[in-house]
Amino acid sequence: MSPVGFGWEFAALMLAGFSAGLVDAVAGGGGLIQVPALFSALPNEMPATIFGTNKGSSVFGTANAAWRYARRIEIPWGLALPAAGMAFVFSFAGAATVAWLPKDVVRPLILALLVLVALYTAFRRDFGVAPSPVAHHRRAAVLAVGAVLGFYDGFFGPGMGSFVIFAFVRWFGLDFLRASAAAKIVNGSTNLAALCYFIPSGHVLWSIALSMAAFNVLGSQVGTRLAIRRGSRFVRVVFLAATGLLIAKFGHDTWLSMVK
Repeated sequence: MSPVGFGWEFAALMLAGFSAGLVDAVAGGGGLIQVPALFSALPNEMPATIFGTNKGSSVFGTANAAWRYARRIEIPWGLALPAAGMAFVFSFAGAATVAWLPKDVVRPLILALLVLVALYTAFRRDFGVAPSPVAHHRRAAVLAVGAVLGFYDGFFGPGMGSFVIFAFVRWFGLDFLRASAAAKIVNGSTNLAALCYFIPSGHVLWSIALSMAAFNVLGSQVGTRLAIRRGSRFVRVVFLAATGLLIAKFGHDTWLSMVK
């Protein structure tokens, strides 16, 4: 039986699922919407169950976005697949450390990285608007990106999609639209890996996860359609907005952890 009835809390979770799917399909950052909504609606659940339920929902939206991108634009599979493979392995390892590694240790570091990403993107107006001549097949760098960001997504998660997009634009010469498409492949891999840990541990509330997944998929359809129709400049704007929200959230959480 679902711990949430068909009242306003259920409606709020479905709206969060739709909004997260839309934003995540364009520029990443869907977890910024879904995870707080789940914590608010399910105050008595363990954090691991919240994160597992979030993954159980978002994996469907991410897969749908990846499929829709693959049908309409050329995905750089030579980048996406190696990164996704490494991310799968390290995401499982990250999920397995949730119980014993204190997140307050990494929160200030992630906040600083997000600020740098936002500043770099904002002050370079042509960054990611068109492909650059940077080499697309730096195998060691691709594997490193997949390993580091895969571990981060399994362990913590918020902002992972944004970091992947930034990495693909900055180091591998993609424009924002194709970077977003490639990021969905990596994100889908890390979601599956995390679920390999959360499902056997009983940390997924499937009645909620599958209900939210339906709305997450609808949101991802709207998001991918907007991104493909309006191109890299639109994705760049949404990316900066999502990163700004992530900075605000991490800044707030970091401040609260310091004043406790």
